[in-house]
Amino acid sequence: MMPEELTASPRAKDTVAAGDRLQKAVARASVSKVPEVTVLFWVVKILTTGMGETTSDFLVHSFEPEIALGLGFAALVISLVLQFRVRRYIPWVYWTAVAMVSVFGTMAADAVHVGLGVPYLASTLFFTVALAVVFLLWHRNEKTLSIHSITTRRREAFYWAAVLTTFALGTATGDLAAYSLGLGYLASGIMFAVVIAVPALARWRRLLAAIPAFWFAYILTRPLGASFSDWTAVSPDRGGLDWGTGPVSLALAAAIAVLVTFLTIGWKRARK
Repeated sequence: MMPEELTASPRAKDTVAAGDRLQKAVARASVSKVPEVTVLFWVVKILTTGMGETTSDFLVHSFEPEIALGLGFAALVISLVLQFRVRRYIPWVYWTAVAMVSVFGTMAADAVHVGLGVPYLASTLFFTVALAVVFLLWHRNEKTLSIHSITTRRREAFYWAAVLTTFALGTATGDLAAYSLGLGYLASGIMFAVVIAVPALARWRRLLAAIPAFWFAYILTRPLGASFSDWTAVSPDRGGLDWGTGPVSLALAAAIAVLVTFLTIGWKRARK
């Protein structure tokens, strides 16, 4: 009699393999502190970048810059403390932290330019180097930059350091395109929408590995979302629709809340 594994049909083997992959995915999700990368992940991420841009501008113009920066920093710390305290990925906790990183990351990048008078090109180069250092230290210590490996406190710390730096870099890059290069918000948004398709296409054609493709796209979500949110919020003399930073921030926050609620429902069903 031949062994069972030699007599099993190809279809049966495929079914077993698919079951094994599903079990591994479920096991990974049960301990991971970050969500799976889906289309909805990218939609919410882009919305948070836009919300962070207009919310930062709203706070800075509504309060003294020092007070606004302090509020943004306090909200960031509280959200990250909560994120680090939970033992697994919880949608509303994770996305609250991302939103607060977006707000404070925008403030930090703006403070470098406005407060210190650093040109956008210089701040873009600075945050590029800073992100490269974060990635270097992360890879040297953990041997991977995969977000699917965020299962320890140290890896989570590297992950959030990278996330915060990507927001600052994306802010500087977006301002560089809109102001220094003179493209304006709408043209910048269209340009970044085209550029962000490059890693997706390269990944689809197997020209780029998954990890660099992810981080390249992740960085670009910041100037993409911010450019379009600025375009809707600023006055016509600045090339915008003049909807206002407050209303745009509220609308984006509401959209994020709806999508995170949807993610939470799916997350709870997957755990049953």
